[in-house]
Amino acid sequence: MAIDDGQLVLHFQPQLHLVDQSLSGMEALVRWNHPRLGLLAPARFIPLAEDSGLIWPLGLKVMELAIAQMAAWRAQGLTVPRVAVNVSPMQLRPELVDAIAEILARHGVPAECLEVELTESALTADGPAVNGLLKALRDMGVSIAIDDFGVDYSSLTLLRRLPISALKIDRSFVAELPANRQDVAIVEAILTMAHSIGLRTVAEGVEHTEQNVTLGVLGCQEGQGYLFCKPRSAQDTLAWLNATMNPLEAVTAA
Repeated sequence: MAIDDGQLVLHFQPQLHLVDQSLSGMEALVRWNHPRLGLLAPARFIPLAEDSGLIWPLGLKVMELAIAQMAAWRAQGLTVPRVAVNVSPMQLRPELVDAIAEILARHGVPAECLEVELTESALTADGPAVNGLLKALRDMGVSIAIDDFGVDYSSLTLLRRLPISALKIDRSFVAELPANRQDVAIVEAILTMAHSIGLRTVAEGVEHTEQNVTLGVLGCQEGQGYLFCKPRSAQDTLAWLNATMNPLEAVTAA
């Protein structure tokens, strides 16, 4: 099985503060290194894992790998503020809180270094139970982000009621900035709403300088996308971190 045979690997994509391009975090993105088909994106296997009931052990394995990598970065003296891990709606069980707490404790990583990313649809299912679970994670110190915000429907009441830390603006609203005036208006509205209730904002899919500038002018705090860095293996991410945090040393070594 891929989960037990070391076939699941993580790639990491930086999230940067738009104001100064400093590192704000990393998103962990799972890949399946299939022995016959090669490296598979999550869209190829996550739905299968959800349908087959394997999403629970798969999700815990991804969480384990991400937190272990954060521990390794910290041991190497690299300051990565947090690592974000996507969690499927089917992983939102009461035992998830204890499972995450155990992994964090075993690797000596503070809960504040972990962010859980959920889609909007995950927040509307079984409201009271999900709310209690997220509050338990938040009380532990884990931050909660809504991924791909704007694609599904979320009421303002839901955003106000849940212990959410951040909104990630979906790439579909970023792709045509600044030319598409409707998207500019939508992004500005999302940012205004998010900041008014104290949520951090991250734009996904930032690929061009014009998008980056527009997002900064509109008040978006963080960005993630190919303009800054593509998702990379753990080894390549380490090289990127060293070059970013110690540019003179990286030049000398080269």
